[in-house]
Amino acid sequence: MSANDSARGVTASTGADTTVLPESTSPEVELERLQQALLESEERARTHHEQYLRAAAELENVRKRAQRDIEAANRYGLEKFAADLLPVKDSLELAVQNAPRADVKSLREGQEATLQLLARALEKLGITVIDPVGEPFDPARHEAMMAQESATAEPNSVLQVIQPGYELNGRLLRPARVIVSRAPA
Repeated sequence: MSANDSARGVTASTGADTTVLPESTSPEVELERLQQALLESEERARTHHEQYLRAAAELENVRKRAQRDIEAANRYGLEKFAADLLPVKDSLELAVQNAPRADVKSLREGQEATLQLLARALEKLGITVIDPVGEPFDPARHEAMMAQESATAEPNSVLQVIQPGYELNGRLLRPARVIVSRAPA
């Protein structure tokens, strides 16, 4: 190959495919190639835009469905709770109706039965009682009402529960109000 051929962009053929260099490409061919590439790019852009619009619409549908589910859960989530409490209400109404002709023993038995109904309903809902007598005082679960000297209990432990606390599935609803022991002076 001569120096002139090299300068004009001509390649030598050695039996393999010959490569045409840009200097030898006509402007019309290059324009057609660029127009074709532009059309392909525009088509890909349209396709991507349509995919984006579909994805955005699907995301909006998911958001609306989740919002409806949350509203339904809020609206009907108390249904199980209410159904579990209805027997307690029925028992209390029966006690009020029978109070004029009931004796002390039957009133007490009715109150105990109603209390058991309520305890079972709370248990079904995952509500547990915090009754920490003898346990170390835990300010995250207990509210100290007072401290009292004790020669028998460990210092900073719960001597007495004034009002039990409650947890809902491990989450504190109300701390137990307690009397905490302290070492004798």
